[in-house]
Amino acid sequence: MLTLAQFKNLVNVSKKQICEEIFAENADKIKVKKPERVVKNLARIFDATLSISNAKGFQAMSLRDLSEGSGLSMGALYSYFTSKDELVSMIQEQGRRITTRVLTDQVTAADGPADQLKAAIVGHLYLSEVMQPWFYFSYMEAKNLPKKQRKEAIASELAAESLFVRILEQGRRQGVFRETDPRLTAAAIKAVLQDWYLKRWKYRSRKVTVENYARFVLDWVERFLAPDSGEAT
Repeated sequence: MLTLAQFKNLVNVSKKQICEEIFAENADKIKVKKPERVVKNLARIFDATLSISNAKGFQAMSLRDLSEGSGLSMGALYSYFTSKDELVSMIQEQGRRITTRVLTDQVTAADGPADQLKAAIVGHLYLSEVMQPWFYFSYMEAKNLPKKQRKEAIASELAAESLFVRILEQGRRQGVFRETDPRLTAAAIKAVLQDWYLKRWKYRSRKVTVENYARFVLDWVERFLAPDSGEAT
């Protein structure tokens, strides 16, 4: 199993890279055209947005709060987005895109359903560690987002779950996994993974590392899905 450090070396999900991709995708909307300046200020804006939102909620966050948190004037903020709805769309869309790309790459590189499931679980946990503020924001704020963004957040949640469903169904067909309801199993796995990034304080207080947690989840899933699991002898 990869360590978190090894995962970071293999996968480029740095803050700088994320902001560069957001700039590329929204170049027609962002009024500032100097790449270095844009990337630097987008990082400040997104850091402040996630920090304030995770403390008091996105809806409660005012642009004045964001101005103070980012160190940019109100006028400067409007050079990067025209509304809070546009800001949250930028943050959510790029986070989803990076998550989907990284997990797909990890699963594709694995050989067979068992290894693919391991890659998806470990990749999801490590991504949630590297992008923790975004994962927490995405989950906690989904119900409070505008209707369009709320639907997109729900679709993203189901898409991540569907990745596990596809792997579980393939493994069941090949006899690698025992007969289970793939959707219920995928939902259970996703819930266990979410517990890591929603309640990190609990695991930190118990000195549980993300590698420890990944091994525990892999062991639990492997035992549950073993072809002879639960069968009478």
